[in-house]
Amino acid sequence: QVQLVESGGGSVQAGGSLRLSCVASGYNPDQYCMGWFRQAPGEERELVARMTGRGDVLYILDSVKGRFTISQDNAKNSLYLQLNSLKPEDTAMYYCTADHMCLASRRSWGQGTQVTVSS
Repeated sequence: QVQLVESGGGSVQAGGSLRLSCVASGYNPDQYCMGWFRQAPGEERELVARMTGRGDVLYILDSVKGRFTISQDNAKNSLYLQLNSLKPEDTAMYYCTADHMCLASRRSWGQGTQVTVSS
């Protein structure tokens, strides 16, 4: 079972930046797709970005293209999400995920890290 621990959330003003980190344990990067989801209050959870364990970016949410960047460092078993030019609508709980064999049915979740953007 993959264990995921996120960090890096916080409160920033609009236009600011944050870098979210997710440390994974108990997994082989070659066997997983990693991603970031977010959920704002009263909203459904949505996929923000996803990539393969080999570094291929599979998906970036349209509303964050050009502002957010997903990356990983397999030597550190870590996944990152760089958030730039933040907007109040980016306020949400952000979750790290690991999909074994890139299957959503085999998805593990972290506990989440809160991002709050004020105008």
